[in-house]
Order: sequence, then C-alpha cells, then structure tokens
Amino acid sequence: MPYDPPPELAGLSLSEIAVLAQSRRLPPLDQWSPAHSGESHMRIQADGTWLHEGSPITRPAMVRAFATLLMRDADAQHWLVTPHERLAIAVDDAALIAIDMEVRHDPATGEAVLAFRLNTDDIVLCGPEHPLRVAGTPDVPAFYLAVRHGVEARLNRSTYGQLVAHALDVSPPEALGVSSRGAHFALVPPA
Repeated sequence: MPYDPPPELAGLSLSEIAVLAQSRRLPPLDQWSPAHSGESHMRIQADGTWLHEGSPITRPAMVRAFATLLMRDADAQHWLVTPHERLAIAVDDAALIAIDMEVRHDPATGEAVLAFRLNTDDIVLCGPEHPLRVAGTPDVPAFYLAVRHGVEARLNRSTYGQLVAHALDVSPPEALGVSSRGAHFALVPPA
C-alpha cells in the first residue's frame, strides 16, 4: 500500500494542521484487554531507531504501524498491544521523536498553537491533552511531548532549538516558557 507523507508543517494553515492531527485513525488500545503477555524482542533506541532481535527495522511503514499499537503503563513499561496479546518492548528514552515544530495562532482566540511532527509522521498539537514536560538539568535539558496512551516523544535537537527560539520571543529568559491551546509550559528543568 503506498504511503503519502503529510506535507511540511511550514506550508500548512492551523486548520489544515488540526485536520491532519485529527484524521489519524488509531486502534482503540484502551478498549482491549488481552489475556496473553509476552516479550516482543524489540527495542527502541534513544535516537528513535526500532530494533527487532538486535537488527534495525528498516521499513518506515512497519515502524508507523507498530507505533499505533504502543502504550506505556504506570510503571513506565512500554507495550505493543493487540486484542489478543500485549508484548513488552524496551525503550531507551522516549518511544518517539519530535522532528519539527510550527507555531500558529488560532484566528478565533489569538492563542498560540504549537504543532509537532513526529518521526512517524504523526502531527500532535501541544496543549492540555498533549502537554510538554521538561526533564534533565538546566545545563542539559530534555523536552518531551505527551502523544497518546502514556507514550511520549522526545524533541530532537533542531526541534528543541525551534521551541527555545519561540520561547525567547514570547517570554523573558529567566521565566522561559511557552503557551499552546491555553496551557502554559515552563521550559526550565527543576533544579
């Protein structure tokens, strides 16, 4: 089945970005209660590379399909979930990577909306349902975006740069932060 990736975020209006974010049909993982648990023999490296039995999964369509079945439980264990089984998957850092960011303003409210593209071509609109989280230290911060079912995406270096550049435009350096869809997110890691 051919795959047409979504267009670049920079060329899209806010309404087009919102349609892309909502149009993804995802399996209802929260409605499934598989009886069998096991091991997937899969691992997601910190750079976003997916491995099966130590070998990279080189087909992007496979990674996109597996990512739709991914969830993280309260103990931070990641699982690939189907109606019949759930298989543990090792994750070095975050399961997904945010690779691009665009800032748009809602014409109705004037509020900023931060749109992120993931390495799986998902589009996620930051806000109360998809908050930003900062970890690490003030010298080496790490930024994460909640995606779905407990799964997070870590912002890669260029996306982190885009986020900080935007934050410097809208907030003083001593109170570095951003707002999106009515929620405010501080960008300084806890000391």
